[in-house]
Parts: sequence; C-alpha cells; structure tokens
Amino acid sequence: MESRLVHFLDGEGRLKTLPAKRKMKLHALAYLAARFEPQKVYTEKEVNALLNQWHTFGDPATLRRELYDGRFLDRDAFGRSYWLEETQPTLEDPQHKLG
Repeated sequence: MESRLVHFLDGEGRLKTLPAKRKMKLHALAYLAARFEPQKVYTEKEVNALLNQWHTFGDPATLRRELYDGRFLDRDAFGRSYWLEETQPTLEDPQHKLG
C-alpha cells in the first residue's frame, strides 16, 4: 500500500477521498493510474468499472476526468476510448497542471 496515501486509503487499499492538495492529489492519481495496463485500450465503461474497484466515494467520472486532465490517461476525441499515457507525470515536473 502507498505509505504517503495511508490517510486516504481504506483497509483494502481503496481511495476514500481525493486529496485536495496538489502534491497528494498527484500521488493519488498515480496510485490509480498504476491499476491500468500499459498499451491496453479501455472503454469509458471499463475505466469506470476499474476505478470503482479502487475508490469508495462513488465518483468515477471525476476520477476519470482528473486522470485525463492530469495526463495520466489519454483518450480519443469522443471520450469513448482511454489508455494509459506512455510517459506518466511526476511531482518534479514544474509544468504539470491538474484539472
């Protein structure tokens, strides 16, 4: 389990809330992004199902949007297909912006 996120995770390793502070939010998004398989294309429904396994607050749409806005996931122009970005954002990237 991610030690930096210990206060945000339940006993099963699911995110209880999305951190408000930028640095912790990045850690939480990276934690969720690590659940996606590289080079696999997901439908929106599959992304939601995967995210629902890893959080308890019932808002996969917000998490999906944050992962996309944060450049952890990419998607097609219609938002029907999603995939893990080949290069994941880092905390050290001063240009990194969160949605």
